[in-house]
Amino acid sequence: MKIVTDDLFKALADPTRRAILDELTEQSEQTLFEICTRLSVRHDVSMSRQAVSQHLAVLEAAGLVRTRREGRYKLHGLDTSPLRRIVERWPIPHIPEDHS
Repeated sequence: MKIVTDDLFKALADPTRRAILDELTEQSEQTLFEICTRLSVRHDVSMSRQAVSQHLAVLEAAGLVRTRREGRYKLHGLDTSPLRRIVERWPIPHIPEDHS
């Protein structure tokens, strides 16, 4: 079993980073400009593109965001596979259904 890293918890701890993950869940493969716009319009988060880029770097370090270049654009997409490590470390117990 892979150990759940501190990077993963650090990435999930910040509300702005969770909002970025929410936006990438709705629409993957977004540019930095698109993410900044969606954060501003949908989450009332106003910050510089540099600040959003730093949040993306934390998410990428945790493995939650993958980036790829397409021409002059850098596209950011969601990768939820690191979240499996949390469930593997602390499995959800089976709770029998109540058939009363």
